[in-house]
Amino acid sequence: SSPGLLLLTSFLLHVKEDHASPARLVCDNRLIQKYILEAKDMEKRVGQCQALPVLSCPAVLPLVDFTLQHWKSKSNETKRREILCDLALLVGAATGALGQVTEECGARQLSQLYRHANSFFLLLQTFSWEAGHWEPSCSPHSMEQTHITSIFLTYRQLVQGKLRFFFHDLAKVLCK
Repeated sequence: SSPGLLLLTSFLLHVKEDHASPARLVCDNRLIQKYILEAKDMEKRVGQCQALPVLSCPAVLPLVDFTLQHWKSKSNETKRREILCDLALLVGAATGALGQVTEECGARQLSQLYRHANSFFLLLQTFSWEAGHWEPSCSPHSMEQTHITSIFLTYRQLVQGKLRFFFHDLAKVLCK
C-alpha cells in the first residue's frame, strides 16, 4: 500500500545514513532505541501536564506484558499480528482521549503519541510473511483505564518490550 511505503520512507529518513534500505529500520539498533527514548520522554512530559482530566469514557488499552520464553515460541507473523492488535487499541485510546482533553499540554502529548503509534501500525502492515492483508479482527487482552498517563505507560511498555524484541527477531532474518 502506498501509505505504508510513504511511512516506511519517512521512518528511514530518520536514519541519517546514505545507504538507507527497508532492512535498515530493523538492522540499525539505534533507531528502536530512539523510539524507546521518545516514548519515555512523552510519558515524562504528559506527567508534567497540569489538570489532566479523568477520562469519562475509559480508554481500552492492550495488556502488553509477556514472557520472553512464550514470545520466542511464536512466529514472526504471529508477533507482528499481535503488535498490530496492540497498536490498533493504542491508536483508538489516544483518539478517544484526545476528544476529552481540552488542556493544551495533554492534547499535544496525545497527538504525538497518536502519530507515533499510528506510524508503527502502518509500518508493521508493510511487513508480512503470509498472503492477504491484516484485518482488525483480533481480540487482544485488554483493560479499561481512566487515566491519560496509562496510555503513555502502555505505549512505552509496548515499544520497550514487544516492538524492540520483534525488531531484534527481524534483524536476525533481514540483517546478514
